[in-house]
Amino acid sequence: VYNDKVNDPKILKWLHSVVGKEGEDLSRHDKWLCMMYPRLRLLHKLLAPDGAIFISIDDNEQANLKLVMDEIFGGGNFVANVIWQKRTAPDARLNLGSAHDFVVCYVKEKRSKNFNLVPLTQGREKDYKNPDNDVRGAWASVDLTGQKGHTTENQFYEINTPSGKKLTPPKNRCWAIAESTFNALNSDNRIWFGKDGNAKPRQKKFLFESEGTTVWTWWANTEVGHNQEAAKQLLEIFGDEAGFETPKPTRLIERILRLATNSNSIILDSFAGSGTTAHAVLNLNKADGGNRKYILIEMEDYAERITAERVKRVIAGYGDKEGTGGSFTYCTIGEPLFHENQTLNEAVGVAKIREYIWFTETGLPIQKSKVKSKNGEAVNAYFLGKQHDAGYYFYYEPQELTTLDNAFLSSIVEAAGSYIIYADNCLLGKAFMQQKGIIFKKIPRDITRF
Repeated sequence: VYNDKVNDPKILKWLHSVVGKEGEDLSRHDKWLCMMYPRLRLLHKLLAPDGAIFISIDDNEQANLKLVMDEIFGGGNFVANVIWQKRTAPDARLNLGSAHDFVVCYVKEKRSKNFNLVPLTQGREKDYKNPDNDVRGAWASVDLTGQKGHTTENQFYEINTPSGKKLTPPKNRCWAIAESTFNALNSDNRIWFGKDGNAKPRQKKFLFESEGTTVWTWWANTEVGHNQEAAKQLLEIFGDEAGFETPKPTRLIERILRLATNSNSIILDSFAGSGTTAHAVLNLNKADGGNRKYILIEMEDYAERITAERVKRVIAGYGDKEGTGGSFTYCTIGEPLFHENQTLNEAVGVAKIREYIWFTETGLPIQKSKVKSKNGEAVNAYFLGKQHDAGYYFYYEPQELTTLDNAFLSSIVEAAGSYIIYADNCLLGKAFMQQKGIIFKKIPRDITRF
């Protein structure tokens, strides 16, 4: 869900440093694109192969968003531009007021993503009736004709109605099912000819058999909620203390989750706002016993006061609402590993730097246990660990320059097929290092940056 407050001080600082003075003019669309492009790039990398991304956006940047998403995700991975009815009544201040926002959807790989049916809403369930008192309960009828074109001969036949009337498919149409299928359905009382028994046949679809319904790109507020509903829900959770503008309705996010996730999905909301996404995930897990996990990211100062606090109250219960159960961990970003001049920030501590180096090399958390050599002596203090027959060393001292030389090599007791060694300098020759399987990485130049 996109937070369109591009004039936030943190964003302004970022734009100024990356874009320059032109970043001060936030009325220009290219500044918005400069802000969003790297974020969307990163979200594309984080997205699972069978994942989908949904972005809430208004008319101001919807056209630009579509273009940049086509570039990053590929036009072939565009799924839909959903129209969400966000209001319940026209804006009295405008003669032609906006009643909707967009929810733009793309997938990582179209061939890998299948969307789900969604449960029938109460409004849709009302379409199911039982005018013939069928013992199987309420049903809705669907058209039994199809477009004439790619058809077979057995889709053109004569039907006798209960009243004795003979029917053939309308002009330029055919029956949607073969005659043998029609006869079987008719024998099972699954064909409806109207109250008088002489209407065009329709197939009965029973409510108890429904596994859900497909959705189209018009999402009415009666089905997925609206802004006023979202604001009212926040009031129920916080009272007057929330002070959060334009929250999203929980039902809107629940619709997305039902459509695009399974019971074990990981859902990331990179602009978490008031925490609606976590609320929706917890609701869904409680409803179907799922184990969906959520990750919320929020850079504003209300992250703990509103976002995290809302999740706490939803889990425990608020007002007359029963708690959903579940849990979460609240984390904050620590000191940056690098200063703006690209030197190492020693304030984070050597232990954190070592953890970072090991993770960038292996993708694994560093092992805390002390490793011993075969003769029982402690392994080189700069040893990080061994992975895939390679030994990793981070030869670093905050107060002095370190040098990879023969003296340092003599302290290595861990046998490995190859060695990746970080240091400030290197005095070993290229031929020697190649012979010994040594790769030198200079601090801080060769430290991988995410």
